[in-house]
Amino acid sequence: MTRSPVSVLFVCMGNICRSPLAEAAFRDAARRAGLDVVVDSAGTGNWHAGSAPDRRACATALRHGIDISRARARMVRPADFERFTHIVALDHANLAHLQAMQPAGSRAQLSLLLDHVPGRQGHAVADPYYGDASGFETTWHDVTAGAQALVGKLQKDSA
Repeated sequence: MTRSPVSVLFVCMGNICRSPLAEAAFRDAARRAGLDVVVDSAGTGNWHAGSAPDRRACATALRHGIDISRARARMVRPADFERFTHIVALDHANLAHLQAMQPAGSRAQLSLLLDHVPGRQGHAVADPYYGDASGFETTWHDVTAGAQALVGKLQKDSA
């Protein structure tokens, strides 16, 4: 029996702040760990579809050595529930939205990102959109912790 490749979709509301940062942090953590994984991000809303990430998100990622400026926002699609093995929400509202739209029998496992961090289960990654640049650093810290923990979990699951 062939194991299907691991694939992870990170989801926030508009796909211009938290989810592209989570995608970048996870992609980097997976690369450093030698984990072969497909990764993407999307939003539950369409306000920013086709837009680049928020300039503050781009600046934060770049400060940490990662360029996300070429990413483009998109909405979650029903096909994502078959394409991705893991769909990871950044907060409770987006997790509820994903649970409501998940087709019966789909292969995707849904979770909150911080559910993978010991002691942070059930916590949301705060949305920095309406704040200043310091909020994006807090978000980066949270998504990096979540990304590293998720990479560890996926490595353990594949062993």
